[in-house]
Amino acid sequence: MLTINVGVLLVVIVLFRLRRRTESRSRLDEKFTVAIVLALGVLIAPTPVGQGILNFLGQLASGVTQSVH
Repeated sequence: MLTINVGVLLVVIVLFRLRRRTESRSRLDEKFTVAIVLALGVLIAPTPVGQGILNFLGQLASGVTQSVH
């Protein structure tokens, strides 16, 4: 039996959609891409990988705000 991780499938779809030329996208196409990326974010967020990304982005934002002040 073949099983497919939905998160991995969404990553592949996002990568293929982002490789296309920007000029040829309609607004509906852009909205669909945003919806797919949001769904991917919801799937990744509770995982250890998602928590690592969140921690990294938090540290990056903290470093940027400290360097500005």
